[in-house]
Amino acid sequence: MSNIQVIIPAYNEERAIANVIKEIPNTVSEIIVISNNSTDNTIKVATTAGATVLSENRKGYGYACLKGMEYISNQEIKPDIVVFLDGDYSDYPHELTQIIAPILDDNIDFVVGSRVARLREKHSMTPQQIFGNWLATTLMKTFFNATFTDLGPFRAIKYEKLVALNMEDKTYGWTVEMQLKVLKQKMSYVEIPVRYKNRIGVSKVSGTVKGSIMAGVKIIGWIFKYTFK
Repeated sequence: MSNIQVIIPAYNEERAIANVIKEIPNTVSEIIVISNNSTDNTIKVATTAGATVLSENRKGYGYACLKGMEYISNQEIKPDIVVFLDGDYSDYPHELTQIIAPILDDNIDFVVGSRVARLREKHSMTPQQIFGNWLATTLMKTFFNATFTDLGPFRAIKYEKLVALNMEDKTYGWTVEMQLKVLKQKMSYVEIPVRYKNRIGVSKVSGTVKGSIMAGVKIIGWIFKYTFK
């Protein structure tokens, strides 16, 4: 049986996080929630629900993910697979089984859960999210002949490959950085269609004008950095 660990960045997700944890398949070895400077009861709720909870006071999605990776790196026994999942309950956590299947069955290095239109709940993705995904994946196709269609946060990767990526981004560019580095290092990858629903609470990125602009700048910046590197 594979050792699978899940990293969940969470900022003020006290209303959603227990649902996320509860629906993760019990084949997972450890669920690691990183409270990213939360001011509500995220830590208490996630701990009660059975997760390992870490605190990262530097705000940023990438900071939270890196904190989770640091925790794993200090474990004596490393996982085979790391899954990244949001804490807002917009994904369907039990679909983790589908996300990791290509790694287990076909030895694929990296899997992205693609939030395809036919499986998305109405209004679950904002127009700026949809446009940003289209722009980023179109640029990746143009410059790298990539087949990605989404920057979905629900994703799985072999742990050794994750380490090899040497992830750096601290904020909005985490997902696109990972996909670009997978392409540059010629790792194998696939997308799996996943369902997507309206999150609990307001998005900290796409729900604000500032967040949308900053995310867009980060995404485009990473793509051009790697295109002309």
